[in-house]
Formats: sequence, structure tokens, C-alpha cells
Amino acid sequence: MMRCILIDDERHCIKTLTNLLERYFSDITVVATCIDSTKAYDLIQLHRPDFIFLDIEMPLLNGFDLLSKFDQLFFEVIFTTAYDTYAIKAIKYSALDYLLKPIAKEDLAAAIGKVKNRKNSISPAQVQMATAVHNRQLPETIALPTANGLTFASVNDIVYCMADGSYTRMYLTDKSETMLSKSLGDLDEMLKEYNFFRIHHSTLVNLKQVKKYIRGDGGEVIMSNGHNLQVSRTRKADFLNVFARF
Repeated sequence: MMRCILIDDERHCIKTLTNLLERYFSDITVVATCIDSTKAYDLIQLHRPDFIFLDIEMPLLNGFDLLSKFDQLFFEVIFTTAYDTYAIKAIKYSALDYLLKPIAKEDLAAAIGKVKNRKNSISPAQVQMATAVHNRQLPETIALPTANGLTFASVNDIVYCMADGSYTRMYLTDKSETMLSKSLGDLDEMLKEYNFFRIHHSTLVNLKQVKKYIRGDGGEVIMSNGHNLQVSRTRKADFLNVFARF
């Protein structure tokens, strides 16, 4: 049996989740529920659960603030949230998983499966990163998933990213290369508020790392690591317009 605590300021959300767990997950025991986030820390310390369901948007103390109170996270976390731009943005930048309300049984099963396989562990760095983004700050370092876990990359050190099927190869200023378990489209969405530009459907570049543009049908750019990258003909005008301003 695994023991969990449900933390959400909306009673109907706790009731719905409790019913789902009781009906479909007989190996999960709800040891406590909490609608007051300011009391959640003491409740977690008292019951020492295997994992918690944690709502992000709560009054007085949001989910990230609550986790920041712990020196060490001895429990796994399944985040829950209604659609909120900054909550979801914070989760994506820090490579955290979440369940979107209303919670579907299939999504709940997948999240619990990760907990059982201990694939839902969270580091203090991820919590700190998520808190910053949630507070409308752009982090200098982002967390990115790989086949072996997470890699933390300084945005300024990313030279360019190139699609590799549903994965992405990331090239850094130190000449290292990392395969990410994330599509180029997902990275483009994450990095659009930084100085990145999609010069080709398969290539996303850091404009700060572009050293030279060579004219041509679409043209090409020379990056700081010496790599030459093709610019799509259909993206040439937009790229030159942005690059000229940059």
C-alpha cells in the first residue's frame, strides 16, 4: 500500500480525486486531505506520506511555496492544476509533470505509475526554478528531460537545437551535445521569450550565438561553434528582419 495526502483549496476537487482513488486504485490509501495550504507542511511532517497530490494555485501559500519550505523532499509529488498560463509555464520550464483538472482516470493512472517507479522525484533546483517562473521571472537556467533523467542548461550557453525525430539535439558553447526527450516544437515554445529563432523547421538558433549570415536562396548562418546551418527560404525574410534589429 502507498500512502498519500491530497492538498487542494477546493473541496469538490478533493472529493472527486478521492472517489477516483477509492474506485480504481485499491493499493493507494489517502491518509489525509487539506484545503488550507498553510497547514499542509505540518500535516506532511506528521503523516510522512509516500507522495502527495498538490494543487498549484492556492491562496496564501501556493504549491511551489509549500515545497520550498522543505529542506529535503522525502515524498513524491503529483501536481494538479486548472489551466493557468503561469502555472503550466512554470511546470514546463522546470520539467515537472502535472495533471490538468478535471483529472482523467487514464492520466491519473500514468502519474501514479511514475510514482511507483520513482520517476516523479523533484529536486530543490526544479522547485526554485518553478517558483521563479511562476513569479513572472525568466530563469537563466532551464531543466530539460533526457533518457537518463534531467539536464540543466544555461539558456545563454545553448548555441542551437536541431530536431531528431520526436527528440532534439542540443549543442552548447562548450562543444557538448545532448539528446533531449523533447520535441523541437516544445523547445521553441519554451525559448520564444529568449533570443531564439526557428531558421528552419528542424533548426532553432540562439541569435546571440549567430556570428555571420551568408546570403543565398535561403542563406546560411555561421554559429559561434563554427557550425554552418541552412536558413529556410520561407523563413529568410523574417530572420533577416529580426537579426537586423538584434
